[in-house]
Amino acid sequence: MTTEISQQQQDDANRSITQVIYALYALSLVSGVTGIVAVVFNYVKRDDMVGTLYESHFTWQIRTFWYSLLWGALGWLTVWIVVGFLVWAVAGIWFIYRIAKGWLRLTEGKAMYVVP
Repeated sequence: MTTEISQQQQDDANRSITQVIYALYALSLVSGVTGIVAVVFNYVKRDDMVGTLYESHFTWQIRTFWYSLLWGALGWLTVWIVVGFLVWAVAGIWFIYRIAKGWLRLTEGKAMYVVP
């Protein structure tokens, strides 16, 4: 019975850190540095999430960070031809969608459907 309680405590801790990381990504819309902190946490805690439903959330979060960075850089490179503003707008909406979708699925206790 001790391992069951321990497992529940570990699951609660994993859920909490995943929620904190979603919050940090959401805050990165105001202060970009929290996105960097979030992705560092993702990589530091990633091994602890293997085999749990949180593993898929971590993959989702990490991919969201890197693709957002890529689209942000593409927007920056094309801003001089005005297309960059559109790229930034679409990337921003996509980022908000990804954070909201992931956080809602976490709240429901569901894994993310991540293609390997």
